Amino acid sequence: MVKAIVGANWGDEGKGKLTDVLAQESDIVVRFQGGSNAGHTIVNNYGKFALHQMPSGVFHQHITNIIGNGVALSVENFEAELNEIVSRGVPVPKMLISDRAQIVMPYHKLFDAYEEERLGKNSFGSTKSGIAPFYSDKYAKIGFQVNEIFDDEAPLKAKIERVLEVKNAQIAALYPGKPKLDADEIYEKLMEYKAVLAPHAGDAFDFIQNALQTQQNILLEGQLGSLKDTDFGIYPMVTSSNTIAGYGAVGAGIPPYEITEIIAVVKAYSSAVGAGEFVSEIFGEQADELRNRGGDGGEFGATTGRPRRMGWLDLVASRYGCRVQGATKVAFTVLDVLGYLDEIPVCVGYELDGKRIDCFPSTTNLKRCKPILEVLPGWKCDITGIKNYADLPENCRNYIEFAEKNIGIPFAIISNGAKRENIIYK
Repeated sequence: MVKAIVGANWGDEGKGKLTDVLAQESDIVVRFQGGSNAGHTIVNNYGKFALHQMPSGVFHQHITNIIGNGVALSVENFEAELNEIVSRGVPVPKMLISDRAQIVMPYHKLFDAYEEERLGKNSFGSTKSGIAPFYSDKYAKIGFQVNEIFDDEAPLKAKIERVLEVKNAQIAALYPGKPKLDADEIYEKLMEYKAVLAPHAGDAFDFIQNALQTQQNILLEGQLGSLKDTDFGIYPMVTSSNTIAGYGAVGAGIPPYEITEIIAVVKAYSSAVGAGEFVSEIFGEQADELRNRGGDGGEFGATTGRPRRMGWLDLVASRYGCRVQGATKVAFTVLDVLGYLDEIPVCVGYELDGKRIDCFPSTTNLKRCKPILEVLPGWKCDITGIKNYADLPENCRNYIEFAEKNIGIPFAIISNGAKRENIIYK
């Protein structure tokens, strides 16, 4: 059986915790897209971790963790994360890195930073992890797959020379004054990567096909959320990969019909990192308090440490995000954070040019939308210790069921705290 865990919103919904929890009943966890530009925060018996590159199943010894061919592979981040978790007492996980995955090259990060600098006030708010330049090169067919660094020296060096002709021309034209790239330095860096990847690289596609034939349980793990998808998100303020469950078939090498369960993670309030349309956004002291109370230690980016933009639960965006994902069920997270509020505003519709709409429009119209809010009573207590749905305060259950009715997909999992055990199955 193949399940997917994906985000319904702007990312930062709490997917890492859910993956960690559901991994217990999985044999394989596959990270199928994206790179190190976003992180999954996990709190378990080993401590608190922010994973950016490795799948969230690495804390379970029975799991094979796969970095799929759709991932932007940062070898430095992979090595650093592996060393960190092992140094903190986590047993060495089973890892398989697809030899068809492509590598985030050192110059991808440089070009990311150069372009943000060039754009100035028109920048995209990039994490400068090299993701956009990476995917540009992948589809321009000048990227480097993992298998290529295990090739003979001559063809690899020849390709590096060809690619750097393009890259150095770009530097001269767009970023004058920046140093040119050196082919020998790039080759030596790839040899360092080769040493790191040698114990882990292999044919992930064949491994997954065999797992399907033997009916193993596979969990697909996505990065970011629907509203950051390069096709269906708030373009152009999106990531450079497809964040939807459907891409799991491509990014992991699985037939589409094998993905039978899609869990879309919806946050009980909204948050976002980076620029772009955010209709239910709040500001000032109201936002500061929600940000500081949010998550485990506050709403700050797991990758950048940047304070996240805050907003009320947006049911228009969440309904759209779940539909984009093809969700079969919803996991509703960080509900416990809202326990301090007397009343909780919820965005139930948008006003566009004086008229109410209930759909999530494309960006040019979204820019002109204003939130239509409905205020629900709060429950004014801490719910983190509650295990059974029926034991939640009535106003809390009303909040959940109001969101469930408006989104139109069953809420199967309620997360009411940062730790693995803070889960209610509805």
